[in-house]
Amino acid sequence: MKNIVIIAHDVKKPEMVQFLNDRRDWITGVNLIATGRTAEYVESQGIKVEHFSPGESGGYLEITDRIKRKEIDIVIFLRDPLIKQGHHEDIQLLLEACNMYNIPLATNYASAELMILGHIKKEDYERRKSMEN
Repeated sequence: MKNIVIIAHDVKKPEMVQFLNDRRDWITGVNLIATGRTAEYVESQGIKVEHFSPGESGGYLEITDRIKRKEIDIVIFLRDPLIKQGHHEDIQLLLEACNMYNIPLATNYASAELMILGHIKKEDYERRKSMEN
């Protein structure tokens, strides 16, 4: 099972729910993980998600730790580029951990869509290849 982190700044939360609803068939086979308020919002829309602490209360650091332990497969973080938060350093550590540990990271709807489509294509390719052997 894939562990996918989903995080969305407040103005991006409806966009995250739309993204997940558009891929409902695919997400049934993954474990969605989210920071506090994103998790609450997503669950209020009927999508099951594993809760972490809110970002400002250490949630970003919890995710960064899971990335370092190689327990996260994908991070989708729909960010509002106009927001500069007090816990910006925690966000930066999370983004850097994705780069250091080669974790696919999408920070907007378009890149998330391409990443998921690429992942689906990769799964299909691997499935067909294993059937040939």
